[in-house]
Amino acid sequence: MDPSLILSYGWVLFVLVFLEGLLAADNAVVMAVMVRHLPPEQRKRALFYGLLGAFVFRFASLFLISYLVNFWFIQAAGAAYLIYMSARNLYKFFKAKGHGPEQPEGDDHHFDEHGREKKASPKEFWGTVAKVEFADIAFAIDSMLAAMAIAFTLKPLGIHFGGMDLGQFAVMFLGGMIGVILMRFAATWFVELLNKYPGLEGAAFAIVGWVGIKLVILVLAHPKIQIIPEHFPHSTLWQIIFWAVMLGLVFIGWISSVRHNKQQKSH
Repeated sequence: MDPSLILSYGWVLFVLVFLEGLLAADNAVVMAVMVRHLPPEQRKRALFYGLLGAFVFRFASLFLISYLVNFWFIQAAGAAYLIYMSARNLYKFFKAKGHGPEQPEGDDHHFDEHGREKKASPKEFWGTVAKVEFADIAFAIDSMLAAMAIAFTLKPLGIHFGGMDLGQFAVMFLGGMIGVILMRFAATWFVELLNKYPGLEGAAFAIVGWVGIKLVILVLAHPKIQIIPEHFPHSTLWQIIFWAVMLGLVFIGWISSVRHNKQQKSH
């Protein structure tokens, strides 16, 4: 095989893994917020099912992306749900912060007075899993569209698989699956971070809403909608705006959490 071809495929795979890592970061915050209310053992199970669903949906979207891309309302529904969840939880967060007692930190509220783990009801647990899987579908489409845009810049190998060139398919598959693994570990880390620094919870809910806005941008740029230019969601300008706001929310949440911890220690 031509060494230049190997280098080009290796470079694109590296770029794709980096891109999927960025996409995994905001996806992971959403997953962390969704499962945080569950006790530790059930939270691990919910994240496992979320990871499994993410694998399945990304693999399926590789074959169905040309078909799924027409269903812009899937991402629209995902955007509406994330924005609703963000607004509802931010309202509860600020209401409790201003008028009620502080929420207990860490995982203590998941255990009873005898130290036994309080499990969520099957309805609550599977409802949480269903919400995670629903979000996975919207994220899978977003992920595979980005991967496809990058992989299709590669020179085809001339071997077809699943309706596309085998080389391009393999790069998209590897990049997507590595992204899912990164998302799983990032989600676990975000849950632990939220437990350690509860002041970040408000920022996490705000980030969920901002991710919802990102999906809104994708919908508005859809070929069947085209309220904004189709290329805009993947442009450098939008990426700078998105990550600047994302990092700004994290910074504000971090400062708030530090102040909260100092107030707790002073009392």
